[in-house]
Amino acid sequence: MAITLTPAAAERVRHFLAERGRGVGLRLGVRKTGCSGFAYVVNYADEVDAGDRVFESQGVRVLVDTASLNLIDGTEVDFIRHGLNEAFRFRNPNVRVECGCGESFSV
Repeated sequence: MAITLTPAAAERVRHFLAERGRGVGLRLGVRKTGCSGFAYVVNYADEVDAGDRVFESQGVRVLVDTASLNLIDGTEVDFIRHGLNEAFRFRNPNVRVECGCGESFSV
């Protein structure tokens, strides 16, 4: 079981944690929503919660709650800039269907 970050994603997380002046890593999870079933939830973690699985990738800690881990195990998180837009992108090998807008998925 693992969640990985590309160098671009890791750099973005380090940058935001430094700007915030606190935090232990990136919290990644899912919630039920959207036209395909689930959506990614990305936040900065200030502490490790009981039940979190902690992965380290590119020198950054990634925290995932156990309920989300089965849906996103093996996911690679990237950070993309395109013109004025920038966002985290997810390469999740468990996804069977994504909605047209790319905001939700099902497994």
